[in-house]
Amino acid sequence: MNIMTVKGFSGKWLFWGVFALLALAALVYTVRPEPVWVDLASVSRGPLEITIKEEGRTRVRDRYVVSSPVAGYLHRVPLEVGDAVIPGELLTEVDPMPASTLDARSRAEAEAKVQSARSALNSTRQKVAAAEAEADLAIRELSRLKALSDDHFVSDERLQQARAAADRAQAILRSARFDEEVMAHELAAARTRLEVSAARETGNGNVERVPVRSPVNGSVLGVARKSEGVIQAGEPILELGDPGALEVVVDVLSFDAVKLSPGVSVRLTGWGGGSLDARVRRVEPVGFEDVSALGVEERRVQVVADITSSPEAWQSLGDGYRVDAEFLLWQSDNVLQLPESAIFIGDGQHQVFRVVDDRAVLTNVSVGRTNGFQTVIQEGLADSDRVVRHPDRQLEDGSRIRVR
Repeated sequence: MNIMTVKGFSGKWLFWGVFALLALAALVYTVRPEPVWVDLASVSRGPLEITIKEEGRTRVRDRYVVSSPVAGYLHRVPLEVGDAVIPGELLTEVDPMPASTLDARSRAEAEAKVQSARSALNSTRQKVAAAEAEADLAIRELSRLKALSDDHFVSDERLQQARAAADRAQAILRSARFDEEVMAHELAAARTRLEVSAARETGNGNVERVPVRSPVNGSVLGVARKSEGVIQAGEPILELGDPGALEVVVDVLSFDAVKLSPGVSVRLTGWGGGSLDARVRRVEPVGFEDVSALGVEERRVQVVADITSSPEAWQSLGDGYRVDAEFLLWQSDNVLQLPESAIFIGDGQHQVFRVVDDRAVLTNVSVGRTNGFQTVIQEGLADSDRVVRHPDRQLEDGSRIRVR
């Protein structure tokens, strides 16, 4: 075999060897699985809050319905919603119906009502005395803490709590005094029904008119009867209240209501102004059925919260205004967290697909609290790790991925 024959033979094998390698590479490239398109999320550190957010409404804490003391002819009510009133202010008048002379039984009943109203007034005065003692104690405690705060012996949070307690005590005292005024006027009304004859006429022939006066200091919240006409005794005429004493009422799902208790912090937004601070005062012990906008029957519970921000911050709020209430259940300023959509359950534990060199690596993780969007990561991941969000069934441990 000469040299030319050997060279030709070697070149032929080299050609077919290269051709085979290329064919094998093309075959491997053709049959290998395509990378899975995925969305990624990063593990990060930052603040996290767990809240319950519901829509609520403001409500005047103490409301008073002014009704007609006698059956008769009501004069037109000149007041409009929002008008300010003071105790004793004349609201309207009623021309009484002619009344017959009280018989023995009716007079005994009227006298009993006077005694009942007098007893109710005495009871309310005792409540006022108790509220005054509580308010005085709260004010003295606030003054003491302010003095200690100047020397940095008391924290700002403790001082704010004392200030809120003093405000609540003052509000309770105002409410008790309003009740005392109402009871006093109810006693006067009972005496009027006993002593004044609605059918009596004066010497000049004018029928005696029964005045209807404001029992409290506040504003008109509603007008039940605007026009004049015949009215029955006890029929509502006006609704009064103090718009400066507001509370927030939130209808919360019963599933969430069990997580709330008096003292839980509340953040109020969505009312047209800045964020306001509030605190839960009462969680109603009775639930009720409500139908959502989608027609789903839900069990809800009323939660009442007091606004603790300064009145200057919410002076434009009124009765029946809409607010968004966020109940703060838990918070942290710096915690390792991950989107909830990246976590799934596998082999009885929480797992994620961590991205390593463009491949999805199945990783077990230990999780903590979650707010439905972000979840606390306790073990298994580090800050700045990248994971697959919304993993599908195509992904397996070691699968190649491609970011959308």
